Amino acid sequence: MTAERILEAARVLFAARGYRATTMQAIADEVGITKPALYYHFDSKEELLHRITVPLLDELEEVLARAERGTSAEEVRWRAIEGYVEVHLRHRHTLTMLVKDMTLLVQAPIADRFRTAIALANELVAGPSRGIEERVRACQVVAGLADPVLLFRDEPPERLRRLILDGARALLNAPPAPVPSPAPGSESGSGNRAGDGGGARGRARGRNGGRRAILSEEQAAQARSLYAEGHGAEEIAARFGVSRATVYRHLKI
Repeated sequence: MTAERILEAARVLFAARGYRATTMQAIADEVGITKPALYYHFDSKEELLHRITVPLLDELEEVLARAERGTSAEEVRWRAIEGYVEVHLRHRHTLTMLVKDMTLLVQAPIADRFRTAIALANELVAGPSRGIEERVRACQVVAGLADPVLLFRDEPPERLRRLILDGARALLNAPPAPVPSPAPGSESGSGNRAGDGGGARGRARGRNGGRRAILSEEQAAQARSLYAEGHGAEEIAARFGVSRATVYRHLKI
């Protein structure tokens, strides 16, 4: 489809040249269509940015929400780590674009959603004890999951995934053997092997007493109204007893 070809061309050009340095004419030339034809599909470069960025944010929030439903602290931790890596590898062009034009990362709602996702990932990796040592180590791990994807983006994804996960396990004092990553959208994976990791187990989350991962249609409508009124995602999540990732997933900003 032409729209998909346009999005892919824009994604690659934004990553290579930068969002602000890429013109609509350059995108049209890359696709092999006229500029009016490009505008037939997309009203502006801002719309292209939105369409490229939202899938990354949606997927990141989804894998973290799925990780929260793990049955042990180790399962939650490794689901979060592996899912975080998978999303970053899938969207490496988008991430490169955002880093190349750092001002894009401070634009709401992109900035709000990224901050929320990173904070949630830190929380899930740290585990329920949340002591300062665990929290600092979790921050180191989460930061180390994204940077290699950008710095070594020409490496084969499978090899890079293995090396990143090995590094995470080393930081967490877990066995160095590579952990098989779950297939996209899968509920399973090495995170199910709760005994593999070296960290302490903790209380279960999600369906076993943690935060719910869904909102009813009525609650989702209320959440959107509250957000429009200026209430923050954290406040809305607390009100409905769900995670911030769940709130953003229903807001679909």
